[in-house]
This record gives sequence, structure tokens and C-alpha cells, in this order.
Amino acid sequence: MKNLDKKTIEAIRLLSIDAINKANSGHPGLPMGTATMAFVLWKEFLKGTSKNSKWMNRDRFVLSAGHGSMLLYSLLHLFGYDVSIDDIKNFRQLGSKTPGHPEFGMTDGVETTTGPLGQGIANAVGMAIAEKRLEAEFGKDLMDHHTYVIVGDGDLMEGISSEASSLAGHLKLGKLIAMYDSNNITIDGKTDITFTEDVAKRYEAYDWQVIKVEDGNDYDEIVNAISEAKKELDKPSMIIVKTIIGYGSPNKAGTSSVHGSPLGKMEAGLVKKNIGWDGEEDFYIPEEVSEYMKSIVSEKEKCYENWLEKFENAKLNDSDLLDRWNYFFNFELPSEILEDEILWNQMTGTDATRNFGGKMINKISEFVPNLMGGSADLNGSTKTHLTNYGDFSSENPRGNNIFFGVREHAMAGILNGISLHGGFRVFGATFLSFADYMKPSIRLSALMNQPVVYVFTHDSIGVGEDGPTHQPIEQVLMLRSIPNLKVFRPADGKETAIAWVEALKNNGPSALILTRQNVPCQEGVTKAAHFGAYVLVKEKKDKPDIILMASGSEVQLAVETQKELENRGIDARVVSMMSWRHFEDQSDEYKEDVLPSDIEKRVSIEVLTTMGWHKYTGLKGLTIGLDRFGESGKSEDLFEHFGFTTEKVLEKVLNYLNK
Repeated sequence: MKNLDKKTIEAIRLLSIDAINKANSGHPGLPMGTATMAFVLWKEFLKGTSKNSKWMNRDRFVLSAGHGSMLLYSLLHLFGYDVSIDDIKNFRQLGSKTPGHPEFGMTDGVETTTGPLGQGIANAVGMAIAEKRLEAEFGKDLMDHHTYVIVGDGDLMEGISSEASSLAGHLKLGKLIAMYDSNNITIDGKTDITFTEDVAKRYEAYDWQVIKVEDGNDYDEIVNAISEAKKELDKPSMIIVKTIIGYGSPNKAGTSSVHGSPLGKMEAGLVKKNIGWDGEEDFYIPEEVSEYMKSIVSEKEKCYENWLEKFENAKLNDSDLLDRWNYFFNFELPSEILEDEILWNQMTGTDATRNFGGKMINKISEFVPNLMGGSADLNGSTKTHLTNYGDFSSENPRGNNIFFGVREHAMAGILNGISLHGGFRVFGATFLSFADYMKPSIRLSALMNQPVVYVFTHDSIGVGEDGPTHQPIEQVLMLRSIPNLKVFRPADGKETAIAWVEALKNNGPSALILTRQNVPCQEGVTKAAHFGAYVLVKEKKDKPDIILMASGSEVQLAVETQKELENRGIDARVVSMMSWRHFEDQSDEYKEDVLPSDIEKRVSIEVLTTMGWHKYTGLKGLTIGLDRFGESGKSEDLFEHFGFTTEKVLEKVLNYLNK
């Protein structure tokens, strides 16, 4: 190791120590233990440049062990990204660019939000899938890069990493390289109290190449390991690097106490003294290190400039290249998709909204060649297979359908990775009752503002004979509670078409909630459905006597109840509440027009938990729902049993009006 490399590695450690001490909060152990392997990767291998941190052919770097965020911020600062020494000093402070865990969109050069362990490696698998698909589309000259991820013991304990790693091995993602910070320490102590499996054998079983580095501070050994990993094109690689957590700390190295607590001023001073650090002041970077890093940054820029030249030459030789490139990387919803009339021709009659969704997704794919996704072993049930596109595999990397297998949690994390990589509009599908498995990843979609579309079918007790384990009750409420996630529960084919259009227009994530059972076409659906909620059946008088609100399959119940009320001289308005959050995005004037505040008699109808509906019914309103688990039986018997028939809903509404 050259002296300047050694000094730069020490600078990474000490920047991390000083920032965490100043914040009096953070995790110094990982940055100190992994500084050497991270610097080797960034200096010798990582293809990227601060000149354009969004360059599409850059290598992707994911710090899955996001608690060690100061490692990443120190690297970004030294490699010339928009992370200043003042940003480092403001680590973990309100409004700073250097939050406690890396956050996508907040800090230049951060590829994904990490912190919930295991999410980063799932994201990395998604990025590697995206790269493989794009290389097949545009060729190696324009798309040829690696995805690197640093994982810790905690990442590999979480179940999502097992799911994602298994799929990565199956797909032969040879450009995915994981570096395992194997320091045998977690918060509670040594890993041998909980984690004694042979990780090497486990990853060999996943069909990964496994490489071992016995000394995490041996520069050349790490260089050789990464070089070997890059030669393997048919298997992802797991480089197991033996490190010492808190390396360099005379009293805390190798202990759990250095995992998540600042070293303190005295211990930091001992570290600096032991390595003979030039400056005693905090946040000190030697001038020779700064100059050395400038030369490295300059070399990184040349790689980017060479690619730009290749891209310009490719455009000259391929007249369609720019159009295809823009389709993939500068996504705008084609005008054909925005023409509702074209889509609605296929969205009539009585059918399950999952079937309408299947027609819609395939219609969309005719105009959106970069629509990519799949289901968790449920294509036949969710109707989300793209019939005009191939299946993505190691043999056919040009396919747009991904078979995720029974891996809901990893599916969502991988979809985030594909979306973050860029180039695709992505979707994933499963039964609504399994949305709970996906919640952490969906939450991160919302936090990162990623336009992932989640398709959830079998949305109520209408699932029938599969029983209460498969009959969702509280899942839609859970999804509606996630900030920035738009949840659409359409009532028929036309609303399903509109829901898909709004999901694709959305800059953040969306969830489509679709039925297994058939629903009839509603006569009153208009373009107002694009606003999330709208008046489906208008009252005859100037003001309605009562407002009936419903979503999904229960909209028909509301319409039938309205007719029965009309026969009794009660004038009711029916409002289809397809998406609460999308409705809330509309103007106050529009919301008042749909739900006039002076109409206090209000009823909600939804075969799901009633919690949340009081926002629209008010305390004086009536909520008709299901606040218990379902039962096994035919769907029609269940709706009768739980009171979701016109007769029983009418009875409840009349009793409410007569109070």
C-alpha cells in the first residue's frame, strides 16, 4: 500500500470519528473497520464521477449497512461530490445533507436510502437486473457497469437478503459484487450468540462465487479479490472480508461498544496519536491527501468523457438510438395512454377488476416498452404477465417479465432497485393479504419517491374459500397510512383504466387494489375519476339528503342502496372514493363540491376495516365495514353472512336516518 493510500484511508476513518463525536451520535465502528476495502473499491474499480453523478453507465455503490453512513459521506467528500466539510460537520443535524442513514435524493452520490437492514442488498439485486436488461437493449458500449454493495452481519440475518440473494444466483447476475464486512459483532455482542451459520456455504448454495479476504486492511488482497470477482460473469460474487470493528481504537476495537456510540474525544485522540496523524484539530485532511484525491477524481472524469464520445458516435450510426434512449431514461406517458376513450373500449361489461387490470397493463405495454415487472409466483391470479414481451432470465436478458418466485419482501426491494437504477417503469403483484410482507420496502418506495406500481388482487372476503388467512381486512388501511403512497381501489373496468393512468402519472409509488370476484360496469364513471373521488350518482334535488361513499366492489352496493332509498323518497348522492390520497391532492373547492360540508348525513361502505373512514363520514356518520377477520366459504355466502347485501345495507342506512 502506498503511503498516500494509507493516509487517505486514515482520513476516511478520522472524518467519520470526528463527525460522529461532534454529533454525539452515530456508528463509528463500521467506517473504521471497512475504510480500507471501501477506498480500494472506490479508487481502483468504481466507475463514476462527481462531474455527473447521474451518469447512466456509472457503477452503482450501495451501503446496505446504512448505519455506517459516515463511511459513505467521507468517500463522497474525498471523491469530489457535493458533500463539503461543513456538511460533514453537520452530520445528523436537522436539514443537513448528511443524515443519520443515507437518504436518496438528499445527498449527491447516494444511490438509495438504506438503514432497515437487508434492504440495500435487495436494491442492489434490482440494480443489477436493470443493468443486465439495459445492456441487452443498448449494447456493451453504452451500458456495461457493475453494482457493488457492502453488507454487514445484520443485513445477512434479515430474511429479505436471503430472498434477494437466492434470486440473484438463479438469474446469474455476474455484475453484482457484494463485500461482506465480517467483523462478528452486532449491538448485543459477538455474533456467535445468534449467528453461527457458514455464510460462505450458504452463498455457494445460492450459486454465488465466494471469495475470502483474511485481512480487511490488506490493500493488495482486496484488489485481487475484486479483480477475481469481476472476471466471473455468470455468478454474482460474495467477497467475505474479515475486518475489525472500530479498527484503530486502542480500547474499543473489536467490541460491540464501538458499533453505535461515539468514541469520545479522549479515545479519538488516542487513535490519532497511534497512527501519527499530522494535525490534532478535528476534520483535518492533509494537503497531500487533497491533492492526491484531485488526481484520482480527474482520472474518473476521463472514463465518463470517453463514454460520452461513444454515445455521440452511436447516435450517428443508429438513427433510432436517441428515441429509444429517451423512451427508457426520460419517461413521459405517451399521449395514447392519456386518451381514456381508446382504453375504455376494452373496459366494459362485468368482470373482475384484476382481469380489467390485466387488459390494461398489456395495453399500456404496447406504448411503454420499458414497463418491467412481475409477480410473486401469481401471474395466473394477478393477471400481470406482459403477453407481448419475453421473460427476463439469464438466457433471455431482453425480457420484461420477472418471475420473482414466492419472495414478496425481496420483490418490493428489488423493484425499488430497478426503479432507482433508472430506465424502467416497474410493477410488482401479489395478493393483498401479503402486502404486510412488503410493508418495509413499500415504505421506502414512498420515502424515496420512487414510482413503483404495486398491484394487489384478491382484495376482500370475496376471495372466498381460501379463508381468513387470505381475506384482507386491515391491509388497505395500512397502505393508506403510508405517506406519499397513493392507493387506488377501482370499482369497475373504467376506473381500473384510470387508476393505471394515474399510477403511471404519479411521481411516487402507487398501489392498485383489485378484485377476484366480478363487478358490473358503472354507468356514471366519468373523467372526474381522475381526481380520486367523484360524484358517481347525483341527487335529484338541489341538495342530497345523504351521501353514500364506497370504493371498489362496494360501489355497486352503494348504487343499489341509492336506488332503494330513492324508492322511499330519500335523495342520496353516491361518491366513488377510489383514492383517498389522490382526492386530498385536489383543490379545496373540488373537495367541497364532491363532499359538501353542510351535508352531515354520510355513510361509508367498504368490506374492510372501518378505521379511517371517519375522516369523511364525520363523527355523526355511519361506517359500514368489517372490523373482524373473515371466514372460509363461498364469496356470495360470506357477503350475505357479514351483511354486505343491498337489503342489509339499506336496513342499516334507514336505521341511521331514523335515529
